[in-house]
Amino acid sequence: MDQAAYDALLQDLTDEQEELDDVIADLDDDGWATPTPATGWDVHDQIAHLAATEEWARRSLEDPDGFRAELAEYAADPERRDAGIRDGRIGRTKPDGVTTLDWWRENRRATGDALRERAPSDRTPWFGPDMSVASFATARVMETWAHGQDVVDALGRSRAPTARLRHVAEIGVRARPFAYGARGLDLPDREVRVELVAPDGARWAWGPEDATDTIRGDALDWCLVATQRRNPADTTLAVAGDAAEQWIGIVQAFAGPPTEHRAPGSVPRR
Repeated sequence: MDQAAYDALLQDLTDEQEELDDVIADLDDDGWATPTPATGWDVHDQIAHLAATEEWARRSLEDPDGFRAELAEYAADPERRDAGIRDGRIGRTKPDGVTTLDWWRENRRATGDALRERAPSDRTPWFGPDMSVASFATARVMETWAHGQDVVDALGRSRAPTARLRHVAEIGVRARPFAYGARGLDLPDREVRVELVAPDGARWAWGPEDATDTIRGDALDWCLVATQRRNPADTTLAVAGDAAEQWIGIVQAFAGPPTEHRAPGSVPRR
């Protein structure tokens, strides 16, 4: 990725964060306590999760060795690790005297500053293998968008899809080997062609044109499925071939242990 593309990616990350901030900035206590489609999580929990992951991200970029040491300590404590998965804080604690919104704002700002000081090809540690900084920033876009979707679903709102969805769509495609590996499954030797219609009507595609296994449809639908915000049955995605059918059932764009799609019809489409 060249510098111009990287700068555009970081602007997309900022825009995604600011769009979500606009949704939640004026919520009252009842709004923050609204249950979201993620079982056991309300709006507050969703933003606390984003704040915690941005704090980890900031640590990774500013002090990679310190990040590795802290992550090893966290991973070595099963009770703390399991609690962090359940509550979404991943072992982080909000500082005293600040709101969860300000906790998120401060850490996303610091992460953004750190990303701007790095070259896109630089490497940084994360919860799995080390990542290029460009891939790391792309993952932050995906994370923000996915949890933002839970927030707008909870509040009964809608948001217009944007070209930023390409980052989410691409990471969903590239994470195919991870989805299999996380479940201890062998990756099929057949490639899958993914063809999507972007919000502006453009066509996005990955995989060989002559692939017999295909996933075709709306880019928003693919992003909702790849981040497990919608069951494939609740979309208009057209899936053909055994390899594509298997993948759509386990697709997972985000790191962490394998999780399952939400039940069909569990989230109203707006």
